[in-house]
Amino acid sequence: MRKQSSPEVFRITGARQGLEDDVRGRQRRYAISMAVRTVSIILTMLLWNVQLWLAVGTLVLGAVLPYIAVVIANAGRENVPSLPSTFVPGPSRAALEAPKPDAEAPDDRASGPDESSEGRA
Repeated sequence: MRKQSSPEVFRITGARQGLEDDVRGRQRRYAISMAVRTVSIILTMLLWNVQLWLAVGTLVLGAVLPYIAVVIANAGRENVPSLPSTFVPGPSRAALEAPKPDAEAPDDRASGPDESSEGRA
């Protein structure tokens, strides 16, 4: 049988996203957040004399969004998803218990003089 010339490809389903992809995704989310902020500031200027309450709402959004965008961008990498366990535990057995002292059984030490010492006397 001939060996295959192409290398084997392994699929790791539980691996985290690569660092470069993670950074790129965070940069993309930050850029989208800043684009939304820019649109909200422009809407604030356009709506200031038309509908003041809507202009104030877009102004608040434009003021709060940078903080939220920075927190989201600096949140770090995602948590590693828990891998499904391929280990199947065996049936659990109860631990052996220590024998319970029987109250009715005579204690060897309290039974009197040792029988071996009687023979010596």
